[in-house]
Amino acid sequence: MAAPTESTSGTPTSKKQKKSTNTDETELLTVPDGWKEPKFTKEDNPKGLLEESSFATIFPKYREAYLKECWPLVQKALGDVFINATLDLIEGSMTVKTTKKTFDPYAILRARDLIKLLARSVPFEQALRILEDDVACDIIKIGSLVQHRDRFVKRRQRLIGPKGSTLKALELLTNCYVMVQGNTVSAIGPHNGLKEVRKVVLDTMKNFHPIYNIKALMIKRELANDPELRTQSWERFLPNFHHKSLSKRKQPKKKTVKKEYTPFPPPQPDSKIDKELASGEFFMRESEKKRKKMNELKAKQAEGTSRRQEQRQKAFIPPKEKPSLKNSKPATAENKIDIQAIKEKVKNAKSKKLGAPPVNPETPSAKDDKRKKVKS
Repeated sequence: MAAPTESTSGTPTSKKQKKSTNTDETELLTVPDGWKEPKFTKEDNPKGLLEESSFATIFPKYREAYLKECWPLVQKALGDVFINATLDLIEGSMTVKTTKKTFDPYAILRARDLIKLLARSVPFEQALRILEDDVACDIIKIGSLVQHRDRFVKRRQRLIGPKGSTLKALELLTNCYVMVQGNTVSAIGPHNGLKEVRKVVLDTMKNFHPIYNIKALMIKRELANDPELRTQSWERFLPNFHHKSLSKRKQPKKKTVKKEYTPFPPPQPDSKIDKELASGEFFMRESEKKRKKMNELKAKQAEGTSRRQEQRQKAFIPPKEKPSLKNSKPATAENKIDIQAIKEKVKNAKSKKLGAPPVNPETPSAKDDKRKKVKS
């Protein structure tokens, strides 16, 4: 009976120990502000690496000219961490290898990420940041997330935004450089920023607009500046965006109405002989049948000719003219006719002598004067 008493007595002490260890772990997990990990130097690994490691990657044809120009700079940057880099233009590949002087075991992985980013159209100035300690990279494959090509192109353009505004906002909020190229999205920056970039990119491909995630990132940025709210839960401040649940199902444009089910088959259509028997043509002679067909054909021809003549005559029918509306001016004081003035004018005209002046009998005319001159 002594054995179980020992075990029971040992349980409370173990619980106390667990509680104490938990409190210690929480204290250890908190990182003080402004703390930075010390840089890895040659004194940390004076003997170097035991074996040679190498990584290679291929690049597309359109990157060949750019890589030719910037390759001396790549070799110089990798030479500072004692890593050899070779560019093979025939095979279209880039290779990085460790040397005997390489002391940092993680440097070869950073060199591998560097050549991957260069192959994915990232400029050399941004890809060089991967050699720093606080910077990492993430290459997100988005080509297989959407089946339809047109839909994929629209969602990828939605991630970039008009004139790259959405991508620029994402870069400012996450402190990362983001490059959208083909079927991949390359991101360079701190680990927390890369995590947010991946979430935004995957949600955009799942038909969530990136503006919702950008709004949430802006709220988080403001909350992180507040020392009181930094340790609290932020769920009550962040907006919840859900898909709209449509109450009514979308109805098709063309609805096919189903006929009522009947167990009996449809009636058999009348044959040509049945139709002739019903109309009485079956008992007619061949000459009469031909005469009837000719009459029907002539009637059709007559209808066609009359229709054509009507269409031709339409061109000769004059269009109906609109009635001209005379401008009826309102009677003003100036426009009114003065009847009394007209009557006076008529009286004055009658009193005056109209026509040629009468010949005076006392005075001789011009003709008589001429005659006298001729006689004399």
